[in-house]
Order: sequence, then structure tokens, then C-alpha cells
Amino acid sequence: MQGLLPYILRRLLWTPVILLAVTFIAFAIVRLGPGDPVRVWQGQFSDPAAWARVRHAEGLDKPFFEQYAIYLKNLAHGRLGESSIYRNRDVADVIFPKVWRSAQLGLVALLVIFIVGVPVGVFAALRQGKWMDPFSISVFLFFQSIPIVVAAPVLLLVFTVKLHWLPAAGWGGIFDRCIVMPALALSLPGIAGVARLTRATTLSVLRDDYVRTARAKGLSEFRVVTRHVMRNSLLPLVTVIGISLATLVEGAFFAEYLFGVPGIGQFAFNAVQSRDYNVILALTLILAVTFIIASVAIDIAYTLIDPRVRYERQSG
Repeated sequence: MQGLLPYILRRLLWTPVILLAVTFIAFAIVRLGPGDPVRVWQGQFSDPAAWARVRHAEGLDKPFFEQYAIYLKNLAHGRLGESSIYRNRDVADVIFPKVWRSAQLGLVALLVIFIVGVPVGVFAALRQGKWMDPFSISVFLFFQSIPIVVAAPVLLLVFTVKLHWLPAAGWGGIFDRCIVMPALALSLPGIAGVARLTRATTLSVLRDDYVRTARAKGLSEFRVVTRHVMRNSLLPLVTVIGISLATLVEGAFFAEYLFGVPGIGQFAFNAVQSRDYNVILALTLILAVTFIIASVAIDIAYTLIDPRVRYERQSG
């Protein structure tokens, strides 16, 4: 652990540089690309004098690098600008509640994926060569082949129209039953990928010498699998989990649209269509921050799970 803290600090020191590069590229694409924020704001109303004053107040009549400096200054004070879709409201007030809803939905779907996918993958690996191995994976490959635009109407037909168990749409939070169908629609296609990866990594670990030694000592199969096999087969899954956690803030457009979830996916799509430049910049920055945090978390998890990674970093 002595070499871990300096490594994390070095990674965190690069964070401002990476964020600066991300903001500059996103700002350049938005400002130098086709379209004009003022034209988006003015809509059907045309008053050149009034909109010239708006352009001056927003700093849009200044050179590009001066505009970027103003943006960084506002960003340092926690101001993300004003949304053109929701006028007279700060972007942060609009975005963060929607990001939180999408993150709750994505987290529930992610938990379902790994809670089901990991045991299925281990189960298939332990039964290699038997009919249960391909059958268990094929069941979830079937769900993976169904697009969400097809799965959503089927879920609505079964759970809402026929059984009357769940509401057709709406949002009541992570503990409300409205989350069940969108979470199922998001999680069912992802179980097969996690199960196949777990199966592959488990098979590679089962062939190692220390597993044969543990069995030769007379340890039960349950202890061999849980204490020796699963822990050492988790490393590839750590990367998948970290990246999946980072993508929670992206939202899921189709699931949110079809099930009436007021998340960030549909809002981001509308922001791009409406050329809501400040919202686009804010979403880009939020995604960059989450991916950086996820990257550092993955490195820490690697070090905690596998002592060999810790040794390599200390010797490096």
C-alpha cells in the first residue's frame, strides 16, 4: 500500500490537464461549428439591437480564446451557463436531477447484470463439457439478441396489460416499482456478456496450480471456488464494472423514452437537436470527470485484489 498513494496522487495531478483538454476540444467544436447560440435563443423573434446586446452580455462578440477564458472563469465559480431549452435556469439546476435519475436506473440495471451474470458464468465454467454449459449461456444470448425497442413492448404487454403488476410509465425513485421494467430492459441484454467473460476467466483460473493444490488439500469445492477461483478471476471484471459505472450518467435514451423516465438520455438528445450549447458542454465535462474517477477506482481495485499488481507498482 505504500506505493499506491503516490501512484494515485500522480494520477490525480493529471486530472486538471485532462479536463482542460476536454473542455477546450468541446468548446472549440461547439463555438467553431455550424450554428449560433444567439440564433437558437431568439427563435421567431428578430430584434437585431436586442440580440446584439445579448451577444455582448454573453461575451459571444469576443475572440475565441477570450470566450474560452470567460467560460473557464465561470466554470471555476461553479457556473455552467444558462440552458436555451429552459430559459432563465442554470444548466446545473436542470442537468443534475436528470443525471441522478439516470444513474439510479443504470445502477439497478448494473446490479442485476452482475448479480445474475457472474454466478451464471461460474456455473457454466464448472460444468464445461456438459449440456448445461452452453445452455446456460445461450439463454441469455437470446435476450442479448432482442433490441430494447422490441423488448419494451413485450414487457409492457406482460406486466402491465396482462398481469397488471406494474405501471406503464412514470418515475418514483429507485425503490418504486416503476423502475422494474426499464431496469429489466437495460439489464437483460448485458447479462450474456458478463456471463461469457466470467466463464472465460474462471476456466483459465481453474487450470492454475494453486487451484489443484487447494483441491488436493481436501478443501470443499465451495471454498475452492469462492476463496481461490472467483477472487482471481475478478480482475477482468473490475475493468468492466468501472467502465459501466462511468457510463451510468449517460442515461439510456430508448429505455427512458419508452418507459417515461425523465432522465438525462432523452434530455441530452433534445439538447443536441436544439443546439443547447451550454448543456452539451456540461454533459461532456460530467462524462470526462466520471471516466477519470472510474479509471482511478479501477487501478485501486486492481491493487487490492491482486498483490502482484501492487508489487509491480512499488518496484516501478
